[in-house]
Amino acid sequence: MMRQNAFLPRLFGILLMLGLVLTRGLDPAVAGTDAALSHALELPKASLLVMERGRAVISRQPDRAMVPASTMKILTALAAIRHWGLAHRFHTDFYLGKDGRLWVRGYGDPYLVSEELDRIVAALRTRGVRKVAGIGLDDSYFDSALTISGRSASNNPYDAPVTALAANFNTVNIVNRGGKTRSAEAQTPLTPMARRFAQGLGAGKHRVSLRQRARAVHYFGELLSAKLEQAGIPVDGDPRNGPVPARAKRIYRHHNSRELKFVLTAMLEYSNNFIANALFLKLADRGKGRPLDMSEAQRAFTRWVNRTFDWRGHRIADGAGLSRSNRLSARQLLEVVRAFAPYRELLPKKDARVRAKTGTLRGVSTYAGFVRRGGRWEPFSLLINQPVPSELRLRVARALAETPDLRRLCPGGRC
Repeated sequence: MMRQNAFLPRLFGILLMLGLVLTRGLDPAVAGTDAALSHALELPKASLLVMERGRAVISRQPDRAMVPASTMKILTALAAIRHWGLAHRFHTDFYLGKDGRLWVRGYGDPYLVSEELDRIVAALRTRGVRKVAGIGLDDSYFDSALTISGRSASNNPYDAPVTALAANFNTVNIVNRGGKTRSAEAQTPLTPMARRFAQGLGAGKHRVSLRQRARAVHYFGELLSAKLEQAGIPVDGDPRNGPVPARAKRIYRHHNSRELKFVLTAMLEYSNNFIANALFLKLADRGKGRPLDMSEAQRAFTRWVNRTFDWRGHRIADGAGLSRSNRLSARQLLEVVRAFAPYRELLPKKDARVRAKTGTLRGVSTYAGFVRRGGRWEPFSLLINQPVPSELRLRVARALAETPDLRRLCPGGRC
């Protein structure tokens, strides 16, 4: 009798889960992983392609052009690896003018964080810099009228402007508490601009975008000045934006301490739009000496895609996936994922069975990468272009890892 009583709740649970799996319009927030996968396969504006041992086991609208959102960053990362190699380190040049002004010319290094500025200051000191008559800032490597489709001028860090000379991804991290303002990072001094930004924010901790190009470049100068002062190198005057004078002498070329492998891992883990679009622009550099703009970057990137893949119907608007004009199919995105297999460890690790990149815009939820099945990492791509709960894609990925036989869901592979 005890055994029968114990079995009944288990039987009820199994029947309940079966009912959930078969229910149309299911909310995956309360469903199991199998139910989430079944739900995704019923969505009218969803594409899913899953490979196992080189063959498609799930193929749902694989050739439908969709908005990929931030899964676009996998393609950008692949292009960067193919172009520079994982060991590449980006550089920034430093010049001394005849008047003693220290000039900085940026070449789009996307990882000039506060700690890197400390290394720069130390290197300048070893080269005899003891006092500077102000900071000059040259970010002319990127076009001054640069516009990125999908980027707004909000305070959100993902909307930070992309400039050729940038500190901390063109964001500031501030704490307002008890009527006082301080930097939220021990390694980042509070500059006048950061203090002004804090005045418009409420109490608490805030990471905000610097919003405008000229302001962002000026902030780089303020932060570098503060770092020089901390190192005992006086700086006279405010930062000045403009081209490096022709007669200025280059005294130092700084190669970032972080290799491209580190930069890409951070870009994919934190879905950093600033890094992605800085790389997207830099990939268009053909040594012609003119400022890089998005139109040229789009053409250059599309040419690379056309040489690398045999695609039709795709559209490349930016490297971060911010733009709703980007178009990839699940089949095309899966090709990217398969080409990325040697660099799989760069993708975010959700658990021991999933390494993949998410993408999110309003009404867009995407996921692409690898799931662990039968001791093998198998590629998948999921593109949903309709409103769904954010956790659906994660549940789908887990279902792909856990479901013993995916072929039963799509006889012959087609759904």
